[in-house]
Amino acid sequence: MEREEAESLMSDIAGWELVEEDNLKLVRKFTFPDFREALTFVNKVGAIAEAENHHPDILIVYRRVTLTLFTHEVGGLSMNDFVLAAKINELFDK
Repeated sequence: MEREEAESLMSDIAGWELVEEDNLKLVRKFTFPDFREALTFVNKVGAIAEAENHHPDILIVYRRVTLTLFTHEVGGLSMNDFVLAAKINELFDK
């Protein structure tokens, strides 16, 4: 996916940032009251990721969770990344 297409989809996934490192990625940081709630969220994200067969990079630092999405097979972003980001947003907003 080209950057222009990715930028046009960003309004559908509030809170996510488009980051360009070695390739385009979606990144979102979440903050929770404590580690237990952060871990619970990560486990729920893991269940969604397994169901979608599309797995984010996950970093937990105490009560902060950073998720990074990109498609390894294409070396950048695909529509699957945006679908998973939207599903994660629904989970977080519950």
